[in-house]
Amino acid sequence: TGALESISREVGLDSATTQTAAGALLPAILGGFKKQAQPSAGGLGGLIDMMGGLGGGSLLDAVVGNAPTPQEPGNEILGQIFGSKDVSRTVAGQAAQTTGIDPSILKKMLPLLAMAVAGYLSSQRGAPSQASAETQSGGLGSILGQVLGGGQNVGGLGGLASMLDLDGDGNPLDDIIGMAGKLRR
Repeated sequence: TGALESISREVGLDSATTQTAAGALLPAILGGFKKQAQPSAGGLGGLIDMMGGLGGGSLLDAVVGNAPTPQEPGNEILGQIFGSKDVSRTVAGQAAQTTGIDPSILKKMLPLLAMAVAGYLSSQRGAPSQASAETQSGGLGSILGQVLGGGQNVGGLGGLASMLDLDGDGNPLDDIIGMAGKLRR
């Protein structure tokens, strides 16, 4: 099964609501990854070490597996990219205001989504095929694409795309995947 389908099942939401919630939470998660990659926050090496130390691509496997997803790796990722539980609560609260989804469900979803994103990004380079990673991610790639500038406007996120576009080529996804690809080296 895919990541969003697994997350949907774990938090008890239908797939459309899960997609809405993911669209509201992803900008903060991706922004946290970008902030963590800045030299003042440990730089790209620190981010790569953190993601690799927590399992790299196997983080996505943990989310899509049939067993309940362990929350600890996701909470560790959130701690690294947000700095405190207060920021996670704020992110969930803001997403709840935007989407109307119960903040307690969004708080439960945050570590799962952080793991899925970290695992997805880690698996994009060095995976047997990007198609298999996309299939396993269960639509996460298309939501990442929408959030990062293409497709639908999910909660007014146009500014996020330019913020994450490190090399200014108009495609922030290549920069994020490039960061994650260094995990495999």
